Amino acid sequence: MSGILEGKRILITGVLMESSIAFHAAKLAQEQGAEIILTAFPRPTLTERIAKKLPKPTKVIELDVTNDEHLGRLADLVGEELGGLDGVVHSIGFAPQDALGGNFLNTPFESVATAMHVSAYSLKSLTMACLPLMQNGGSVVGLTFDAQYAWPQYDWMGPAKAALEATSRYVARDLGKQNIRCNLISAGPLASMAAKSIPGFSDLAAVWDHRSPLEWDLKDPEPAGKGIVALLSDWFPKTTGEIIHVDGGLHAIGA
Repeated sequence: MSGILEGKRILITGVLMESSIAFHAAKLAQEQGAEIILTAFPRPTLTERIAKKLPKPTKVIELDVTNDEHLGRLADLVGEELGGLDGVVHSIGFAPQDALGGNFLNTPFESVATAMHVSAYSLKSLTMACLPLMQNGGSVVGLTFDAQYAWPQYDWMGPAKAALEATSRYVARDLGKQNIRCNLISAGPLASMAAKSIPGFSDLAAVWDHRSPLEWDLKDPEPAGKGIVALLSDWFPKTTGEIIHVDGGLHAIGA
């Protein structure tokens, strides 16, 4: 029986650790029949080491999504490897330390601008860089952390994720005529590289211990990875501009 991504060609960003959602999305995508290519920054060699743990070998391309030169050469590099693309996974987020951990009211604009550029604007930048390779349409999937609420310690990453969610809707609006869908997975907290960069992350994660209807495991990124693979597949052919929650159901619970 063939997988739900059989014959698909997928670009995946953000594979930094074996515990990352992006790693599990890459692993599941290969298991479901896709050819994949990875991008990495600032340490492609780290991603190359982690990539060796995937079921099949895959190429890693250096990509700084704030670098126009990197974005400009991406289509050629990916095209040489895969010929085209059917899907893109945006698993990129960053905020300087002074934009996190309870410093919201004192964060300088320069740090806020960095968080917005890397975490939100890059969804548009990455999608447009890949657009020449998506001649037959495709699926763009990003990762958010529910921006409806102000979370403990999350500070300016909250507005950055809100901007990401809005950006996804506008990308969906403007690329729909080219049969390109853009959706987000809103995952619960996970013990990932991104989480380790947030001071006081344990305070944020503790919310899930008493409010999540389904038991939530901080060490299990596979459910979010499965959500990404599902949205990359043809099983959501008319879904775009959507946010799918993979958070144990916490988003639905008031208290």
